[in-house]
Amino acid sequence: MDLERARAAHGTVAAVAIGALLFQLVLVVQGSAVLVEEDPPGLAARLGRFVSYFTVQSNFLVAVASVMLARHPDRTTPWLRIIRLAGLVGIAVTAVVHFLLLRPLLDLEGADWAADKLLHMVVPVLAVLVWVLAGPRPAFRTRDAVIAMAWPVAWTGWTLVVGEITGWLPYPFMDADAEGWGSVAVACLGVLVLFLAVFALVGWLDRRLPPGPSRT
Repeated sequence: MDLERARAAHGTVAAVAIGALLFQLVLVVQGSAVLVEEDPPGLAARLGRFVSYFTVQSNFLVAVASVMLARHPDRTTPWLRIIRLAGLVGIAVTAVVHFLLLRPLLDLEGADWAADKLLHMVVPVLAVLVWVLAGPRPAFRTRDAVIAMAWPVAWTGWTLVVGEITGWLPYPFMDADAEGWGSVAVACLGVLVLFLAVFALVGWLDRRLPPGPSRT
């Protein structure tokens, strides 16, 4: 893939991810349901919860990396590699966890349904597809994966601690009061294993897929 096509591809991912985040943000400000919330709290609490979702953070990282790559499609600076890797793996895990654990719990309609599909399906598919087609590669190193993995680990610990203090958790499978700590530990361990597997797969593919984009 040449630079101009790669630039357009990354720009498309950036536009869709930013649009999806803004769309969901508008719904949150308006008081729309988040997951199974039936009585949304005040605006400040809604905004705090919005940025607490791993889904939102994953989409944000994808957007940031895609904006940077839309400007320089062949860039592989250290921080861009880490942001890209964290966003790519995070958005892939987001899609899998949503499909397996969260989708059966949702009963969304209209704009809420559309925002959910954009954040959990459209952006993940586009992000992975453009990475496969446009690279750039090779781009990831073991050190990048270690640093990128610190984010989901820190997010999990922080979320569980805050949940114990406030009584609110972004995802039902993390609710120890409802599910028990044993169930929460198994769920978190399962997601951790999924993260490690996706990191390993991305690293393996990064060394085998064609490099790109080409300046010629």
